[in-house]
Amino acid sequence: MITSRRMAAVDLNAEALGVPRKQLMESSGNAVARACRDLADPGASVAVVAGRGNNGGDALAAARFLKAYDVTVHLLGRPETISTDIARENWDALVAGEADHRTVTDSAGFDLGDPDLVVDAMLGTGVTGALREPEATAARAINDSSATVLAVDVPSGVDADTGDAAGLAVDADRVVTFHDDKPGLGDLDCEVVVADIGIPEAAELFTGPGDLLALDRDAQSHKGDHGDVLVVGGGPYTGAPALAAQSALRAGADLARVACPEAVAREVQGYSENLIVRGFSGDRLAPEHVPDLLDFAADRDAVVFGPGLGDADESLAAVREFLAAYDGTAVVDADALQVVPDVDTEATLICTPHQGELRKMGGETDSDWEVRSDLVREFAADLGHTLLVKGAYDVVSDGDAVRVNRTGNPGMTVGGTGDVLAGATGALAALLAAEAFGGGLVATDLLERLPAALRGDEA
Repeated sequence: MITSRRMAAVDLNAEALGVPRKQLMESSGNAVARACRDLADPGASVAVVAGRGNNGGDALAAARFLKAYDVTVHLLGRPETISTDIARENWDALVAGEADHRTVTDSAGFDLGDPDLVVDAMLGTGVTGALREPEATAARAINDSSATVLAVDVPSGVDADTGDAAGLAVDADRVVTFHDDKPGLGDLDCEVVVADIGIPEAAELFTGPGDLLALDRDAQSHKGDHGDVLVVGGGPYTGAPALAAQSALRAGADLARVACPEAVAREVQGYSENLIVRGFSGDRLAPEHVPDLLDFAADRDAVVFGPGLGDADESLAAVREFLAAYDGTAVVDADALQVVPDVDTEATLICTPHQGELRKMGGETDSDWEVRSDLVREFAADLGHTLLVKGAYDVVSDGDAVRVNRTGNPGMTVGGTGDVLAGATGALAALLAAEAFGGGLVATDLLERLPAALRGDEA
């Protein structure tokens, strides 16, 4: 099962692995053509109703494989508005081959005819909301037809993630969907066929450029919409909490706060004017600080607990008390990790150990990353929390799904990189909690660029 957003990411990851979208469209078109052959005998009339995106492109490619059928292609809109190059290439190939093709620029002029089979390829998995024209008129004509209806990936008008329709939707007899089933197709009153189009398993397992699609920022957003992160740490070390907080800002959080001992608060603040620093009494975290920290954390989207905290008994006792009482989202790193297995908490925890810290938590590891992936998944399931285990191949698992990141390098063994990762993880967790996605600009960037902007220099 895969959501529409995740499917878009996997498509892009596959391209990065050497399987271009054009190849995937050709495979999808072939799968649609096979479904057509299952539903209609050679010589039957087939009406392909195609939109101007890649969903339509899949059906345009399919039309080339249906030489034994009487195929008419209806493009909804002007050819010059086809939204992707690969879909346009498939349209151009049909035109050059003198296939029976028609363009629908006015819904009043749409004529489906009386086909034996209709291929609905107007809108794909990434489109939601009510059908607009000319798609709405085409959907009515398809539903009023006596033809068998084959939908490409999802019936137009149906949300692939929920199965809901915001009004009119195509009533399909069969859906051919690609790579994996979609959550919203299970409740439809039709047959659903999943077609393998050659997306490698690695496109889902390994992180890639597709995973960055989630990092978008609403043009109408306001301060705080993209996450407010609290870093709790410092005492024995001052650079670690500052690095984590600055990393949270660079990873897209709007606000980054640091709660640290008063003894080092001025030093932590001195690392960056972009940080909001709040000191608590003494020179290290202790249980008496927990009530105030819980109050402070309640208004934050995520907490990063551990950078520079140290392993004093009273500090670890404070970590236990905090996590036991906290019910938000927390990234746990460094010395704070060792208390996680013993804490009963309602919090959503993301633990970021290196392999030595993983062993201290009671987990196992292995030099083979595939074996290590299984071990991490099993331990995450036992803990009931998400693990991000650092290494040459980082392994991330919530006890069910596993993702592997292989973009690191030996230079990342330098001190402080773990703090940066914890802060970035906190930012992403906060963005998810805030249901927003972000960009990484900080206030001092504006100060640095302001003179050039006032001079009218190009960015």
